[in-house]
Amino acid sequence: MKLWSKAFADNAPIPGEFAFCVPDAASHVALSANRNPDLHWDDFPAGTRSFALIVHDPDVPSKGDDVNQEGREVPASLPRVDFFHWVLVDIPPGLNTISAATHSDGVIARGKPGPEALVGTATAGGLRHGLNDY
Repeated sequence: MKLWSKAFADNAPIPGEFAFCVPDAASHVALSANRNPDLHWDDFPAGTRSFALIVHDPDVPSKGDDVNQEGREVPASLPRVDFFHWVLVDIPPGLNTISAATHSDGVIARGKPGPEALVGTATAGGLRHGLNDY
C-alpha cells in the first residue's frame, strides 16, 4: 500500500498549517490552523473492507511543566508518552483521498465534534473519528 500527501515531501517537516501550533518569537508558540493535510492512498490489497488512519506521536513529554516556558527546557531525560492526534475509522475502500482541512480545520475547545466525521459522512460510508474529550 502507498500513502502520500502533496502538502509535504517524504521525511520532510510537516508545514505549520497542519500543526496544532507553530513557533512564535513573542510567545514561544502560537496556535496554528490545525488542518489535516491532503492524503492519498492506493495499491491496497484486494478485498480490503475499510481503512483506519491513525496519527500517533510517540514522544510527547510526560509532564508539560517546562513546555513553552521562558528560560525552561524540556529535559531530554523526561519520559515520553504516546499521544494520538487524530484517528479516522471506517474509511471505505472506494475512498482514496482526503482533502486538506476536511476533517480538522482550526483549534476548538475539546477537539472535534462527533463521532461522525466532519465531511463526507453521507457519501463516504459513515466515517468516524476519535474525539479529544478529556
